[in-house]
Amino acid sequence: MFQQPQDFRDESDALYGLIKDLSEDELRAPTQFKGWTIRDVIGHLHIWNEAAHKSLTDEAAFNAFYERVGKAVIGGSLRDFENAELDGVSGTELRDRWHGFYGPMADAFLEVDPKQRVPWAGPSMSARSSITARLMETWAHGQEVYDSLGVERVNADRIKNIAVLGVNTFGWTHITNKLPVPEKVPYVKLTAPSGEIWEFNDPDPDNMVEGSAEEFCQVVTQVRNVADTSLKTTGDVATKWMAIAQCFAGPPETPPAPGSRHKVVKAA
Repeated sequence: MFQQPQDFRDESDALYGLIKDLSEDELRAPTQFKGWTIRDVIGHLHIWNEAAHKSLTDEAAFNAFYERVGKAVIGGSLRDFENAELDGVSGTELRDRWHGFYGPMADAFLEVDPKQRVPWAGPSMSARSSITARLMETWAHGQEVYDSLGVERVNADRIKNIAVLGVNTFGWTHITNKLPVPEKVPYVKLTAPSGEIWEFNDPDPDNMVEGSAEEFCQVVTQVRNVADTSLKTTGDVATKWMAIAQCFAGPPETPPAPGSRHKVVKAA
């Protein structure tokens, strides 16, 4: 057994607690992320949770799923595929499907060797990496829900999984943006929600990122522009990295514009 499946379950539970009493109209309200509604967010998480579960338990089913994805995006988009998969399901029913699925999914991951290889788009990955990616995406997409509802998120130290992903994808960020990978990786010093200090890479006062672990995770998952955080960057390499950081797979994405992602202030 390993920790990440429980961390994934806990993050999903936190998001469910936020939305469990929302009405259909509230679930259809747009967020600040590309106009997605809260229903769209939950649908996206559910579809790819199911895909990750298939990759763990039934490789043939996963391959068939991914073949459908490939056919759907030819001349279309991933959002077109997801909308077709959801087939008009109501927001409340979709919320219940997602909630009913992620717990047993976490249980399935808990029972396997974390080093077990599972298929995915591109190279295979370990079971630990697969469920960590689901945790990261649940946390990242959850942020637009917290923001749109005007709720201040209370984080736990399980976000260290995301911070580690952010640090480990320093090279990937440059590669996907077709930039040379700097030889010297920045020193990263973060303050966890608990107050613990997390340090990554060799100390270097001339090449470093320092500040809140929550804000670092927001930047590497591109739910905040670094200009909207209090993160301190020292040195050209660290500063340029935080301007384009991307801890998720796929083509390069442009971080949100300064001021465009924030907690909505609700009228009293």
